[in-house]
Amino acid sequence: MAKVLTSEEVTTRKMTLADIDAVMKIDAESFATTWPRDIFERELTENHFSTYLVMEMNEQVIGYVGMWMIIDEAQITNIAVLPSYRGKQLGSYLFEQAIRVALSSRMAKLSLEVRVSNIRAQHLYRKFGLVPGGIRKNYYTDNQEDAVVMWVDFK
Repeated sequence: MAKVLTSEEVTTRKMTLADIDAVMKIDAESFATTWPRDIFERELTENHFSTYLVMEMNEQVIGYVGMWMIIDEAQITNIAVLPSYRGKQLGSYLFEQAIRVALSSRMAKLSLEVRVSNIRAQHLYRKFGLVPGGIRKNYYTDNQEDAVVMWVDFK
């Protein structure tokens, strides 16, 4: 069984422009279609609705999560952990940190899209109370896979 890392070994903080190279590496190792640098830059500098966190271990960025918070709804845009750090409960830790930010910002709801085939991620989101609410047909551009829309109402 994989070792579960403790919060003393892993920390989260707000993402900065200096983190983009590390985040792009995580993106490339995690997703078939990745975001270009300029999108991450705009999310950090121009999008007043976005919040991005990075997860670090020994000062190395090993995961990240992004979300938009508009009025009282948070929408997870992306979440990923380096493949070599998976299986250690770090996705749960990172998702929990995103939920904490959403709750501290007084968000009433949180939603996201996840690939229909990504059962592992769906299981993680269910642990935090998210439930399936619909399907977005042909959502993913790399293979036209459907997305499951999942959400939770905090109130």
